[in-house]
Amino acid sequence: MKLRNVVVLLLFVLVVLQLYCKKEENIDMKLLKQDFGSVNGQAVELYTLVNTHGVKVQIATYGGIVTSIQVPDRNGQLADVVLGYDNLDEYVQNNPYFGCIVGRYGNRIAQAEFELDGVSYSLAANNGPNHLHGGLVGFDKVVWSAKPVEGKDKVGVELTYTSNDGEEGYPGNLQVTVTYTLDNENALQIDYYAVTDKKTIVNLTNHSYFNLNDAGAAPILDHQLMINADEFTPVDNTLIPTGELRSVEGTPFDFRKATAIGARIGADDEQLKFGGGYDHNFVVNGQAGELRLAAEVTEPVTGRAMEVWTTEPGIQFYSGNFLDGSITGKNGIVYQQRNGLCLETQHFPDSPNQPEFPSTVLEPGDEYKTTTIYKFKVTE
Repeated sequence: MKLRNVVVLLLFVLVVLQLYCKKEENIDMKLLKQDFGSVNGQAVELYTLVNTHGVKVQIATYGGIVTSIQVPDRNGQLADVVLGYDNLDEYVQNNPYFGCIVGRYGNRIAQAEFELDGVSYSLAANNGPNHLHGGLVGFDKVVWSAKPVEGKDKVGVELTYTSNDGEEGYPGNLQVTVTYTLDNENALQIDYYAVTDKKTIVNLTNHSYFNLNDAGAAPILDHQLMINADEFTPVDNTLIPTGELRSVEGTPFDFRKATAIGARIGADDEQLKFGGGYDHNFVVNGQAGELRLAAEVTEPVTGRAMEVWTTEPGIQFYSGNFLDGSITGKNGIVYQQRNGLCLETQHFPDSPNQPEFPSTVLEPGDEYKTTTIYKFKVTE
């Protein structure tokens, strides 16, 4: 009986220790909410997600903007790695899509029009002759409803928005949910979901500008970039895809092995001239719909690195070509050309007008679901 009592006591102590350790493991994981101002009388909130390693992500309900991502370098020093502003007013007044949710259609649509079932739809021509990133008032310029998300070893925020039939020229009432979650593996996961009551098109992405060294104070040309793509979609001089899937072999677009972004950005190449650098869609290897590694970028001085995983068929690599020193961002940093880079997971640009590209059509009764993960780590 004594031995049995000892065994029972030991089991009890073990259970208590397990519960205590589990509690301690999550004690520093936080989900905070604070006021962030207002837009047109609508209150805007700022959510802060913190994991047990101190990694911190901040997300505003205006535009679903990721305003800050603080991750460690190889010495454990935390620093912000995304470009942006210190306050809401600046995001509202002059935002080149810093950190936002882009929709209904990320990237460009040729001549600002498309056709569905014989019906033509006209959109805002807000990028030369073309339509860009959802129009004049896209998803980046609206206030989203929000609720906190908490689960095992993760914290997050679920954002919802209903885009009404005819908004920015798009058909159908589109109900959209975008969920950001941060886990203890230092991974920021973005899950996109949408349903419609009328046939429409949809292509959602996040437009964060990254600089893993100094959050935009210096160029990203020394960042080492790998893109898991054998092909890219060449463009015309207005950055609309020609419809061709071109091999990256022997071109400045071959990032299948990690290469410094600045190594070939000044090459005498027509495609680079069209974009003023890199502003192109890459065809991610593997099966679209399955989560797979699309890209990895490493900053050699700090050792910070970021993997991009996605279920999407493409990823847009943009080398910050249109930053021109006219924007003063967080902490008084002036953003010069190529001081930030974007890796936007997506369906291909102009897919509604390119029948050979993966379809972006969403039918009533169907669900739009995609996932992208930005995972942060350090290298030696």
